[in-house]
Amino acid sequence: MKLLNGLELAGFIKERQAKQVRALRQAHKVFPKLAIVRTSDDPVIATYVRLKCRYGKEILIDVDDYIVSNDELRATILRLNEDELVHGIIIQLPLADTTQTDEVLSLVAPEKDVDGLGRSPQFDAATPTAINWLLAGYGVELHGKSVAIVGQGRLVGAPLSEMWEKSGIAVARFDETTSLAQLNTCDVVVTATGQPELITSDMVKIGATVVDAGTATDNGRVVGDVSTEVRERDDITITPEKGGVGPLTVAALFDNVITAAQRRIRR
Repeated sequence: MKLLNGLELAGFIKERQAKQVRALRQAHKVFPKLAIVRTSDDPVIATYVRLKCRYGKEILIDVDDYIVSNDELRATILRLNEDELVHGIIIQLPLADTTQTDEVLSLVAPEKDVDGLGRSPQFDAATPTAINWLLAGYGVELHGKSVAIVGQGRLVGAPLSEMWEKSGIAVARFDETTSLAQLNTCDVVVTATGQPELITSDMVKIGATVVDAGTATDNGRVVGDVSTEVRERDDITITPEKGGVGPLTVAALFDNVITAAQRRIRR
């Protein structure tokens, strides 16, 4: 088995980002800042936020964490939109009231929407970018290959499918309405459904590359979509249980924050 180690790649990206942030601070007196807005203090969500706060601290980007009620949500976002010291805003999903998701995401100013989830995104979504970095970093070619994306959610599957199709890559899209019977003919499989144990060994062909970008909780533990029997195979290339897509997703998010700060200078 060959592992796609995103943690290792993220280390190189972090070094480059730290230099960029130092240049912004020293040459332009610009101090990049990210605001995270959430309506839940769920332990799993809190863990994700802590990872982002720690990453920001390591590259000298300030991260402010706002835990607000549903009633405070709109006003908080509009205030952060107007705050010249804030360069990026993300809404940590899921919200306590998921019916508000589309409306809330659309409130974030496009030039600060570093998650790229609003109606007029100026940034690529972080996880699809991370998956691109991961595959490119390990020399996985997509053009001319049979490529499948399982799950068409707004965070990963849908934007990644669109990104690859625009670049001329033929993508087979799978979601909860489609059978996974043909999955075992695919050379590259990306899965992001949040359904533990969904991808079983009979669905993965010999020599395939598997990127598990699914996240779910099982007895308080974060797990992916791929079953244990797939991970026990030695004839595939796959992301590890930890340290695959996740570290690069955080890195991609902060790349967008840095870009937002650089654009502010140019404006």
